[in-house]
Amino acid sequence: MSTKRILNHPALSIRPFARPTGTGTGTDTGARNAATAATTSTTAADCGLLLLRLTFGLLMAAHGAQKLFGLFGGHGLTATGKGFAALGYRPGKLFAAICGLSESLGGLGLALGLLTPLAAAALIGVMINAMATVTGAHGLWDTDGGVEYNVCIAVVALAVTAIGPGRLAVDRFFRWGTGGWPQAAFALGVGGLAAAITLSL
Repeated sequence: MSTKRILNHPALSIRPFARPTGTGTGTDTGARNAATAATTSTTAADCGLLLLRLTFGLLMAAHGAQKLFGLFGGHGLTATGKGFAALGYRPGKLFAAICGLSESLGGLGLALGLLTPLAAAALIGVMINAMATVTGAHGLWDTDGGVEYNVCIAVVALAVTAIGPGRLAVDRFFRWGTGGWPQAAFALGVGGLAAAITLSL
């Protein structure tokens, strides 16, 4: 076989590099479409967060309404204010109103997923005050009047802030709606600071 025929053999021919059809661009597009679908679809985690937020948030809002308006079997602002005065909060009615508003607005904010870090801070501040002045002296369990309930509320509020309220929340349209360390630090820091200021008065 001549040298010319050998060099012209199909197995030895050199062709310009070409990207195989059906891979590369197609795969990239499919991955992008999958990622987009994942970010736009409601997941079980979103529904779970909604259930958690609604349960804790609405219950806390109801606690606030008990103090402010006497709803749901509550005592109302005047009687609650006397109880706060007996604990050393003076003027008692003012501090009762602050506590009731913090519970109501913080609870509704948590339930809606609206301004979640601020809503969590309000609830955390109230729970720290409750532990410092009422439940802390009675140990852990709620059956003994202890801190169990307060700890659960504060931890849930902080955890939702750290995780983010999910897609089924108003905050999904805002930067802080994704959760994270800064948001959690804000909630804990502001809640703790507010509690410290209240306790020092």
